[in-house]
Amino acid sequence: MNFQDIGDDARRQYIDARATFEALEAAEVQAAGVRGGMYWKTVNGVEYLVRTSTRNAQKSLGARSPETEAIHAGFVQRKEEAEGRVKDLGEALARHQRMNRALFVGRVPTIVIDILDMLQRADIAEHFTVVGTHALYAYEAAAGVRLQSAAVATRDVDLLWDTRKRFRLATQLKRLDSSMLALLRKVDKTFALIADQRYTAVNSKGFEVDILRREAQEHDPHPAQLSDDEDDFWAVQAHNAEQLVSAPRFSAVVVGTTGHMARMNTVHPLAFVRFKRWLAQRPDRDPLKSGRDSLQADTVEELVRDYLPQLADAPRDATRP
Repeated sequence: MNFQDIGDDARRQYIDARATFEALEAAEVQAAGVRGGMYWKTVNGVEYLVRTSTRNAQKSLGARSPETEAIHAGFVQRKEEAEGRVKDLGEALARHQRMNRALFVGRVPTIVIDILDMLQRADIAEHFTVVGTHALYAYEAAAGVRLQSAAVATRDVDLLWDTRKRFRLATQLKRLDSSMLALLRKVDKTFALIADQRYTAVNSKGFEVDILRREAQEHDPHPAQLSDDEDDFWAVQAHNAEQLVSAPRFSAVVVGTTGHMARMNTVHPLAFVRFKRWLAQRPDRDPLKSGRDSLQADTVEELVRDYLPQLADAPRDATRP
């Protein structure tokens, strides 16, 4: 048996918790549109409406008039409503997360949940795709089952960096005045890069984060560092990673052992199957790893067939070599 049903109570709880999580995601996007503030500023005896950003940039919207008063009133109302909705949904999600833990809904390692949450909070999640073994947690969450432990056992998470968006990532890291490694250390301050393997950071408990990239193409930098910080990650080229970069995306809300939740962005399950079969057949692949590659490919293929049949008719590039 490759799968274990999580049970009706846990399934219902996951569905309810996921709905609240997704509602909070939408509310946070709405709230982001009214970040900063508006206030009236008097200059030479004339009142002007000023819009401020979170970085304290200011822009005049014009002198006081019925139009600018309406703009101010509408902004204040939208901001109060958006912030109130985020607060209420945040409290509801906290209750759901306690229920998740009580009903053993999730089993994703806490460190992985925290890393995914960090990527989202830093607004850089779009630049990274979870590939490798941890992607299985997204597939099993969508199916409402648990995979056998041998398939998901691992002590590292692979993040595939999309070098096509490298300038946007660099811009965001500059805006945050941070590096990828510094952000990771906010999750766990013990993370440090391995001296002769600068694409891998490991913490004091031996958990590793690997930053991968596709093999360099015409316009790709090589070697490639994630930020201007000389102590930051250098991404490693992964064989055939272009297959994963160009594959259709798959996203699921995953639940950790503590009940906390995060969104995991990965590749379509059938793209995962194709890649794992290719890995397993490589003559230079470690036999111990190739056996697990085959197990994971078989498991996900069966999962799609029996639990996620709506994904069986994948876009053509989902299974492209």
